[in-house]
Amino acid sequence: MGALSGKTALVTGGGRGIGRAISERLGRDGARVGVHYASDETAAKETVTAIEAAGGEAFTVRAELGVPGDAEALWAAFDAQADGLDILVNNAGINKALDGTLRPFEAITRGDIEHLFAVNATAPFFVIQEGLSRLRDGGRIINVSTGLTRSAAKSDLIAYAMSKGPIDILTSSLARELGPRGITVNAVAPGAVDTDMNATWLRGEGNAEARTATGARSPLGRVADPTDIGDLVGFLASNDSRWVTGQWIDATGGATL
Repeated sequence: MGALSGKTALVTGGGRGIGRAISERLGRDGARVGVHYASDETAAKETVTAIEAAGGEAFTVRAELGVPGDAEALWAAFDAQADGLDILVNNAGINKALDGTLRPFEAITRGDIEHLFAVNATAPFFVIQEGLSRLRDGGRIINVSTGLTRSAAKSDLIAYAMSKGPIDILTSSLARELGPRGITVNAVAPGAVDTDMNATWLRGEGNAEARTATGARSPLGRVADPTDIGDLVGFLASNDSRWVTGQWIDATGGATL
């Protein structure tokens, strides 16, 4: 039996990148995993297939985040396939402006800011609020933050870092609020991770120098793989982390030292 056998998990943005690594890790540990997606149904289904191929159980949950009624829609889709929850991972997030580009500080618009905050801060707030009636005592809430909330962001990531700051506050405050129910709440803060979101500057042709420089920021001398984050979330979802709550866990490979 796995460490999470008999547990049910929901991972927002669970079909790609860090979210997929988290979903697959929780599935390997025995949890039945709800793989949430907003638009990329193919990726979500591929993640479910991978979990099932490894002997686990999973299902897809579709809901657009960052819009009115998002939490209600997500939980309605979840409730149609599961009865109660043990692990909630708020992973879904965006780092780009409305047009899908990274723009410098002076070019960010009000619409860009509002979009970033709607997806990265407001949506997790209401997903948790709406989900608490489903989350069983002794459960886990794991929020994906960023190392940029504790270091200076580059010009084109300032707005993104700002939108993740509320996650850190939400984490520590809810840990105090939900402790009497035995629910732990923690935040994992990655640095640069080799995912599709970062593909243009980490994997693109001619970007070897940028990748080398990024890896050099960590004392471990490399860029993170999504599984580096997924395995940390696996620990926080397990009983081994039962005495850890309200923490912002640096998952930058020491890049913030």
